[in-house]
Amino acid sequence: MRIAVCDDEERFRSDIQSHIDKLYGSLDVIVDSFSDGRDLIHRFEEKPYDAVFLDIEMPQMDGITLARKLREISDSVFIIFLTGHVEYALEGYEVNALRYLTKPVNEDKLKEVLKFISDRMSDRRQIRIKTDGEELFIDVKDIIYLEAQNQYVMIYTADNSYLVRYNLSDYEKQLKKDGFFKVHRSYLVSLSKVKKLGKGEVFMEGDISVPVSRSAASELKDALYMYLENNAF
Repeated sequence: MRIAVCDDEERFRSDIQSHIDKLYGSLDVIVDSFSDGRDLIHRFEEKPYDAVFLDIEMPQMDGITLARKLREISDSVFIIFLTGHVEYALEGYEVNALRYLTKPVNEDKLKEVLKFISDRMSDRRQIRIKTDGEELFIDVKDIIYLEAQNQYVMIYTADNSYLVRYNLSDYEKQLKKDGFFKVHRSYLVSLSKVKKLGKGEVFMEGDISVPVSRSAASELKDALYMYLENNAF
């Protein structure tokens, strides 16, 4: 997750950054801070952020104006305003702001916001593929498994299958954090779609059987138990 914090006061930028570092402490979360909205816009145009925390009252460019400009670039970025004045809330509707947080930021409230964003991003995460001359986006949560076929990879979902010129090992790296596990040199499965473990095979959603190599059998069990534990409700 890429997060930007824009506030003209350094102490508030540091405050949010330290809270996020404490909550995540993860290399998967990158936090950049800006004191001027114009710098944020320039960086955002180069590579969009997933979420931005914006101070409303800034001298060069106020947070509402900044949010409007960011919305022109991205419909999907999560915008969270930092303020002590709730009367700005109505203007936030115009830019589809996710939430207002009062300063100084309460860690529990920040945690709620970040969890919501993380959950929403997991739900909408997609991979881009090119097949039959078309560029398509596939929801990661819909993928059951992937199968290497020479220089291609077949991606199976409940409703369709897609043949892509790609490397299975690259998909393994790309999808590892989404709960995918390589059960065989030619197969990568979604742990969320596993229904039953068999001898030398794993049964997936849709009553599909996928082979499991001897070397991967033990690690598959461990990975599955860990996945279930981390995603239990």
